[in-house]
Amino acid sequence: MIQLIDSFTDLVFLRFIAVGLAGVLINFLLTFVFKEIFGFYKYVANSSAYLLAISTNFILNRVWTFHATDAIWISQAMRFFPIALTALCINHIVVYFFHDCLKSNFYLSKIYAVGIVFGWNYIMHSSFTFQ
Repeated sequence: MIQLIDSFTDLVFLRFIAVGLAGVLINFLLTFVFKEIFGFYKYVANSSAYLLAISTNFILNRVWTFHATDAIWISQAMRFFPIALTALCINHIVVYFFHDCLKSNFYLSKIYAVGIVFGWNYIMHSSFTFQ
């Protein structure tokens, strides 16, 4: 029988993916609400939703993914949020490029951004934030 999860690292990675998917769902849902219902400018809606989603991701990753609750949360947050803000900048660049330059659908452009930012987030948070 093939073992799908054969080490702690694999489990951490799978949990990181699950938390990331929850964050993507929160991000897209709130972006839609802010942009389509409340009429926020698309990049304000994108930033607001992203910041709320990554705040949720911080808590879930700290407690569930990395079990890093023994460290002082404020020091982790001070490492987490600069990485997340850099990811937000990357996100905006990707969304801008695909949506405004290549004329892709705004939400499809966000999907491209999620794919690109995922690698950055995993590497930085697993090696720096929640080490």
